[in-house]
Amino acid sequence: MPDQTATSAPPPEAPAAGLEGVVVAESDISYVDGQAGKLVYRGYVIEDLAEHSTFEETTALLLDGELPSRSALDDLTASLEAERELDDRVMDLLRKLPSDAEPMAVLRTIVSAAGTVDPDTLDGSPEPTRRKAIRLIAAFPTIVAAFDRLRNGKEPVAPRGDLGHSANFLYMLSGREPDPEDARVMDVCLILHAEHGMNASTFSARVTAATLSDIHSAITSAIGTLKGPLHGGANQEVMKMLLEIQERGVQPAEYVREKLGRKEKVMGFGHRVYKTMDPRAPILRRFSRDLTERAGQPELYAMSEEILETMASEKGIDPNVDFFSASTYYALGITPDLFTPIFAIARISGWCTHVEAQYAHNRLIRPRAKYVGKKGLSYITLDQR
Repeated sequence: MPDQTATSAPPPEAPAAGLEGVVVAESDISYVDGQAGKLVYRGYVIEDLAEHSTFEETTALLLDGELPSRSALDDLTASLEAERELDDRVMDLLRKLPSDAEPMAVLRTIVSAAGTVDPDTLDGSPEPTRRKAIRLIAAFPTIVAAFDRLRNGKEPVAPRGDLGHSANFLYMLSGREPDPEDARVMDVCLILHAEHGMNASTFSARVTAATLSDIHSAITSAIGTLKGPLHGGANQEVMKMLLEIQERGVQPAEYVREKLGRKEKVMGFGHRVYKTMDPRAPILRRFSRDLTERAGQPELYAMSEEILETMASEKGIDPNVDFFSASTYYALGITPDLFTPIFAIARISGWCTHVEAQYAHNRLIRPRAKYVGKKGLSYITLDQR
């Protein structure tokens, strides 16, 4: 089953900018139907998983191809709990990084460093690779939360064995056990971002894995790709927009029309694949409404709705997953520069699944470029130039 709706691949000599529409692999991991606005993980629509599943269960679904039994889910949960603590050498490095470093750069650096101390670092066979995948999935929230506390002059908070994956992340960020509703919202947010077909960072991970490099290298490639503002970071820009509107005291509709008049992009709208509303957006829209109300910031949701209506009337463009996730995360007390690392905390499950799939049916990924440069030149010696 292909990862996304696409026309047949163009002939080898026909360039496809950004590989758009080119099918690069067969996959049974997820299906993105851009025309109908559907997202499916292993046969299950995202709406069902968001309503009924947990991040741990969704991770098991992605990694193993089916919903886990109770015992299998308990085993995965126990494995994640056992791997949340960072190696002392990795934590020492984390403490030495500049406090003003970009969080995604920190995550990229720490994941790469973790590969040097992993007990299975030299073994690329399936079982050790799975163990490394579990360690990475478990460690991502710890890395992000620990760095956020260190840069704010606080000591990292150790994970708790009695809290789930998402609740632990919020706990390690704040040092307080999160409200169960907040923890559930975070859990669903991670489910929504866990996998999305052959996106840029996933493709990057698979290209690296296709050389038979190790999983830490592949995931480091993915993080570096997600770090770019054209892939990750859109919800951070959405939050900057909302705060700027608030600070300037302008009407959201007026602000949007000004940006459109200057031919500037309004972040959080449109999608490379979806031609209708991103199926994750309505779920996050409800979260934004409820959380901003509870947090005493209902104006954030009201501004978001006015921006949505303005973009619909002016451009006919629907919001994507990033638009309402911005105010959702902010209402949870999360600083905007952590929004993309949270994307990574979710997507690590999908990345690891794709890396394992690449190893299982590997062929070196080696596309061609159509040469359009000069030909037939004769060499001119230096004294004649």
